[in-house]
Amino acid sequence: MATDSNAWQRWKHKILGAARDPFSPETRQHMALVAFLAWVGLGADGLSSSAYGPEEAFKALGHHTHLGLYLAVATALTVFIISLAYSQVIELFPSGGGGYRVATKLLGAHAGLASGAALVVDYVLTIAISVASGIDALFSLLPGIFLHLKVEVEAVLILLLILLNLRGMKESIKVLLPIFMGFVLTHAFLIVYGIGLHAERLPALIPATLSETRLLSQEVSTLFVIALFLRAYSLGGGTYTGLEAVSNSVTMLAEPRIRTGKWTMMYMAVSLALTAGGIILLYLLWDARPASGQTLNAVTFRAIVGELPWGGDTLLTAALLLEGGLLFVAANTGFLAGPAVLANMALDSWVPHQFSQLSEQLVTKNGVLLMGAAALAILVGTAGKVDILVVLYSINVFLTFSLSLLGLCLYWWRNRDAEPAWARRFALAFLGLLVTVGILLVTVVEKFGEGGWVTVLITSGVVFIGLKIRKHYLAVREKLRSLDQVLDNPPLPEASPPPPLQPEAPTAVILVSNKFQGLGVHALLWVLRLFPNQYKNFVFVSVGEVDIATLRGADIRDFRDNLEANLQRYVDFCHQHGLAATAFSACGTDPVAALDRLCREIVEKRFPNSVFFAGKLVFAQDNWLTRLLHNHTAEALQRRLHLQGLQMIILAVKVS
Repeated sequence: MATDSNAWQRWKHKILGAARDPFSPETRQHMALVAFLAWVGLGADGLSSSAYGPEEAFKALGHHTHLGLYLAVATALTVFIISLAYSQVIELFPSGGGGYRVATKLLGAHAGLASGAALVVDYVLTIAISVASGIDALFSLLPGIFLHLKVEVEAVLILLLILLNLRGMKESIKVLLPIFMGFVLTHAFLIVYGIGLHAERLPALIPATLSETRLLSQEVSTLFVIALFLRAYSLGGGTYTGLEAVSNSVTMLAEPRIRTGKWTMMYMAVSLALTAGGIILLYLLWDARPASGQTLNAVTFRAIVGELPWGGDTLLTAALLLEGGLLFVAANTGFLAGPAVLANMALDSWVPHQFSQLSEQLVTKNGVLLMGAAALAILVGTAGKVDILVVLYSINVFLTFSLSLLGLCLYWWRNRDAEPAWARRFALAFLGLLVTVGILLVTVVEKFGEGGWVTVLITSGVVFIGLKIRKHYLAVREKLRSLDQVLDNPPLPEASPPPPLQPEAPTAVILVSNKFQGLGVHALLWVLRLFPNQYKNFVFVSVGEVDIATLRGADIRDFRDNLEANLQRYVDFCHQHGLAATAFSACGTDPVAALDRLCREIVEKRFPNSVFFAGKLVFAQDNWLTRLLHNHTAEALQRRLHLQGLQMIILAVKVS
């Protein structure tokens, strides 16, 4: 058994990397992202949207492509407006959480749930659409006979990204860094070179656009022109996705977090505005037209490299490969930011608490696995069709944007007397709110019947599940609160001084949580009632589980001190009532493994005649939901101890 376990651990560490000490300063330094790496890891989602967002907007103009000039300017301005607004979010919420935390704190818990649900679905779709769009870009280089393999290739890529992210976020970013930089350099060259080749058209472009716009207005109506532009502008909303990722993941950034976050937002805004706006301008200058089996970017870039004196085909291949590769980097953003949102929601009990837990590599592995599985299901369900995924994607993005910006508007208005610069910040947030609400409404109306209803249905389903989960957790919390009443009226007589410990005597080792509460005292009382005068020593054991909230703390060492202080309260409780007692503690990301080590040490080094006890909640209406929402630490540890010849008894606490 031990040999098999050791072999498994060795293979696990080879595949996922070695375990990390969460209390080591070097670990936190290793995990933190400087602005440049954060731009790569979190900004790739926004930058990669230039592969499909501008194309969707430009194609929506139909034959009236001269409006593309307005589209390029509006796209670049919108990127900066939303980015500046989310810089405010970073400043106001330096502990992370982004749109979810903004909506929760400024609009209320239920608004936060809606925003969180939208973000989770959004990041699942980030993975799905990025992988699908990346494969489309790569398959633009291949003959059509390979198209039937798209979904299979997409599934393999998602599995690889899951494995990469289980190793750690910094590791995944470093692996993907060359792809990101290659994309930036090749696309910057193509945009500058492509505009430069048609530079003679630029001076006449503005007057020609104005003239054609006036002519179109006279032929149809000004209202038609405005509606056409707004529709195209809104359907290109996918361009702005990913701008919220930094504010959702501030805890991943290097200190000082606010400054690092703002620099990251600036990198994202500048790179996306220039890339998206430049690509739309290329469409206009090169008179790009959709072609079967090719993206509009591929059509445009092929025309540009055709003018190169040498190496055109090689550059085109490299550009499209890197474009596809960047979309895979963008999919990685979903694996970074999505689990972060789930972890924040878990701390507020909207989703199972397991989503705030960390692996040995300090990764929110349950969130990574869920995001990957859900993205894979959506890809299979939609057959990887980007035009469908874009519709599903954009609605949730702008729902989150709108809730966040509404929260900012309310915040600055409520604090207008205390904030000297409130008017400027309020105006920026309000302008962003008008833009995002407008895009959201147009997208819902235009695309509701074409698949938008699916997003609304899925997000509503996540909200409903969140409400049910939180209701359950609150009910359990109320039951545990009733158990805490035993601490007010302890039934045991007082005695002083406490008797000494007897290492060779029968010992009751009681597993308790990292807080002094009624459930632990309840277990002690049950031991005394079931085995009167049997045990001479009472040992309290607890493991402080290091989760996402622990890592977020200002000083992680306080976590260990608080754990030991709470355990000492159990010891003091026993001493006050004439019982010999002591306590042992440990910290780790895997509570079962840590408890196993601690229990073996107690038997081998201190109290050889120990019997272990643990309390467990038992529900009158047991079902898959209660089993999902609560850990099974007691059963898992009991099995381990029994295999080693140690006895453990589980004490049931009924919850109606």
